[in-house]
Amino acid sequence: MSTVSEVSQQEIEQLRQAHYNAQLSEVVEIHDELRILRVHPESGEPHFSPGQYSVLGLGNWEPRVAGVQDEDLDDRQVRKMLKRAYSFSCPMLDAEGRLLPPDRCPFLEFYVVLVRQGDEHPPGLTPRLFALQPGDRLFASPKVTGHYTLDAIHPDDNLIFVATGTGEAPHNAMVADLLSRGHRGRLVSVTCVRRQSDLGYLSTYREVERRYGNYSYIYLTTREPENLNLRVPNYVGKRYLQDYFDSGDFERDSGVALDPQHTHVYLCGNPAMIGARRYSPTRRLAEVEYLCGNPAMIGAPLRGSNNDRYPQPIGMVEILERRGFVADEPHQPGNIHYEKYW
Repeated sequence: MSTVSEVSQQEIEQLRQAHYNAQLSEVVEIHDELRILRVHPESGEPHFSPGQYSVLGLGNWEPRVAGVQDEDLDDRQVRKMLKRAYSFSCPMLDAEGRLLPPDRCPFLEFYVVLVRQGDEHPPGLTPRLFALQPGDRLFASPKVTGHYTLDAIHPDDNLIFVATGTGEAPHNAMVADLLSRGHRGRLVSVTCVRRQSDLGYLSTYREVERRYGNYSYIYLTTREPENLNLRVPNYVGKRYLQDYFDSGDFERDSGVALDPQHTHVYLCGNPAMIGARRYSPTRRLAEVEYLCGNPAMIGAPLRGSNNDRYPQPIGMVEILERRGFVADEPHQPGNIHYEKYW
């Protein structure tokens, strides 16, 4: 079997020249397994609508970070490209603290979690993305796609953005865009992560909250002491988005009613959180994790179930449809939006 070390440096430079078209300009390291990557395409940043996504790529000839599952590549595989879809994020504020809508951002921003172990094969792309340093080159597709956008939104609508982990990425771009347009309705972002350290944009959200009275940010955790240890004074147990919304806690904490007449809900992240069964279980669910975050949040269909509509346990789509919301589908506009890029 061939390894990266068996490809000459001269051939690596030739492969990079042939396949790469962008440069990594900045890395914001949240922790060892979570980063914000800022990328400059050499032909200029493509225009995108907030909520859309594109593709990043690196060659198998590139090094990987330590501490990930080993891989064994043959001579043909080691010279292949790895590509994966990622939603566009947004810093929301510029270096001077001013609102920065995505159409004025001088780079493409991506919010990436390191995958250390694969279910079916060793992870390929993220261990290589995490080995990059500013100035390194990579592939960034000039093609932009996706229907998870703000096209149906009116200035007085309330919007609730629900995410797990890096599923916050497209919501950052959406919120910054709406605030730059003077959106009058309430905007609430709600996120579930394992630990507070997984909130890569938390200080930014708090500053945006301070400046814009119609924006608020709520986060839930599942692995902090207050989620696991009955003895801590502020114990609340594990908190998941489905329970948070179904219990009425969201409406109490945010002051925003789940009113389908005036509200749109955006869901991005783990497929089990979203919970709609309208797409095939054989679709590329692994890509949803890279695009939107943890697959259990979205609520992908489960094999072998007798229920054709919802998975068990229930996801956000079922909870919202019980309240009168309607999933947005091709030829059937609705006010529950989730990723439909396939």
